[in-house]
Amino acid sequence: MSHPPITVKLSGPYACFTRPEMHTERVTYEVPTPSAMRGALEAIFFKPQMRWRIREIQVLKPIKHASIMRNEVNLKASPQNDGIDIISERTQRHAMVLRDVAYIVKADVYVPGSDADAEAVKHRDQFRRRVRRGACFHRPYFGCREFAVDFSDPDGTETPIDYSADLGLMLFDIDYGPARNVPRFFEAKIERGVIRIDPSLYERSTP
Repeated sequence: MSHPPITVKLSGPYACFTRPEMHTERVTYEVPTPSAMRGALEAIFFKPQMRWRIREIQVLKPIKHASIMRNEVNLKASPQNDGIDIISERTQRHAMVLRDVAYIVKADVYVPGSDADAEAVKHRDQFRRRVRRGACFHRPYFGCREFAVDFSDPDGTETPIDYSADLGLMLFDIDYGPARNVPRFFEAKIERGVIRIDPSLYERSTP
């Protein structure tokens, strides 16, 4: 059975959807990546047996950039590290980020198996209740943890910006494997403020 997509509004003062080809300094895409929006939805609600499939991203505010300096650490936490000395490992990096952002995300709940439809309906209802309560597993963020996200149901007055462009290759998602993780890209377009994701991209993804 086909269901209408889940719809949620996400907004915040800053966002950084980092272009993977930028290794030293962070430079954001102009618009969110599907994987970033999936991560925001998973922060609100996620179960191991389900997957979020982003259908559409609406950009609600004009695209504005800001140049900032951020403190980062050079090491990643791991079992091999006996803790991290954040003073000695701290470094300042320049970042080109987005400011004053708001989006509407439309997404489907995908559940494999014979009981997929009933399970999807249950998860959709749970997600809606959590959004209305403002509940989340952890605070969603736009690319960096300090760029916290506010989320709510759309109020019906939102309108995408009047902007269309070919955005070129954009990160779609990462296929995680036992040997290595493989990034996947797609040709992104924004048409009158809306980025639409071809459903066939998910059919080629790891389930």
